[in-house]
Amino acid sequence: MIENPFFYALAVPAVVMLGLAKGGFSGMGALSLPMLAMAIDPVRAAAILLPILIVQDVVGIWAFRRTIDWRVIGWMLPGAGGGILLGYGFASAVQPSAVLAAVGAISIGFGAWRLWTERHGMPAARRSPGWVGTMFGVASGFTSQIAHAGQPPFQLWVLPRQLPRDVLVGTTALFFGAVNWLKVPAYLALGQFTPANLTTSATLLPVAIASTMAGVWLVRRVAAKRFYTLIYVLMIAVGAKLVWDGVA
Repeated sequence: MIENPFFYALAVPAVVMLGLAKGGFSGMGALSLPMLAMAIDPVRAAAILLPILIVQDVVGIWAFRRTIDWRVIGWMLPGAGGGILLGYGFASAVQPSAVLAAVGAISIGFGAWRLWTERHGMPAARRSPGWVGTMFGVASGFTSQIAHAGQPPFQLWVLPRQLPRDVLVGTTALFFGAVNWLKVPAYLALGQFTPANLTTSATLLPVAIASTMAGVWLVRRVAAKRFYTLIYVLMIAVGAKLVWDGVA
């Protein structure tokens, strides 16, 4: 188990944000990995977070198992599998500094995209061919494998379809639940499911579960717009630091 106090000073708030995201504050969890990458190797940080994500996915999938758009899943999930393979190849072929820079770049892109959508709204409703969804699935799988940040490509194709709320939530939960399981062999191949990493995940899991429940309670009571803006600005700042460190 990791014993570095600096790691836990970052890990606890990072996992809290991950739990709040699963509880309803969508998008907040994308800051979790960049924060942990400031303390440890980004691939190791992603491996520690993955079991936590898988446990959290169970709740969302079970709650919305009857409201899923299987067409979206059918088009996007095969592409996501290919994107995960690409992400695995990237992480296994380059130096940790390159992965660090990639995590930072994805963090900057995610934060900037969310700030843009907060100001201008989501794309207008439209229909595009299914193969376009597969391509977005590739992008989602790659960014999810590298930084657990697969939501922007997923949302860029799915949100304009204007699915009913519960169908959107259920489809998102199932898609990323499946994606997280597809990432398990990649992290096994990278040698990241060590006893120390898994013990660290187990230590942080109660924090994640408690914050997920808190998110469900808070999302109905908190005006989150300014809070989100702060999170996305912080995401860009942390991403810039990671890119700087990776390049340097």
